[in-house]
Amino acid sequence: MTMTTAEADKILSANFAPWVLELGLTVEGIGGDRALLRLPWSERLAREGGGLSGQALLAAADTATVIAVSAARDAFVPMTTVQQSMSFQRPVTGADVLIEAVLTKLGRRMAFADITLTDADSGALAARASTVYAILG
Repeated sequence: MTMTTAEADKILSANFAPWVLELGLTVEGIGGDRALLRLPWSERLAREGGGLSGQALLAAADTATVIAVSAARDAFVPMTTVQQSMSFQRPVTGADVLIEAVLTKLGRRMAFADITLTDADSGALAARASTVYAILG
C-alpha cells in the first residue's frame, strides 16, 4: 500500500511539536523513498534582510525526513534524529520553499537521507542537508 499525501499530512499534524506545526508545512508529494514538503513564506520566519531563517529550514528538512521514513515504512514509527547537517547556498526571500527528502538507505534501525531545499518561485537551490535517524519502533 502506498501512503497518500493526506495520510502523510495526518502524520505531520499528529506527531510534531506545536512550534513545528506553526511553520505551516504541507506534504506536496510522497513516494516509496521520498517526501516533498512545502514551507510557506512568512515574515515571522524571516531574519534581518528578509531571508528565511536557517532554523526554519533545518526544522523543515528534519520534518521532511520523518515523513519520507514514514512513507517508506508505510506508517509512522517513533524515531529520533542522530545527525543533521546543512549547507546554505543562497537566501530565500518572499517565496515558499520546497523540501525534498530522499532516503539513501533504510535499515531496520537506521535511516539516511539527503534533502534539497529550493525556492519554489525560481527553482534555485537554497540549501542541501543530510540526516541520519535512529528508528525506535
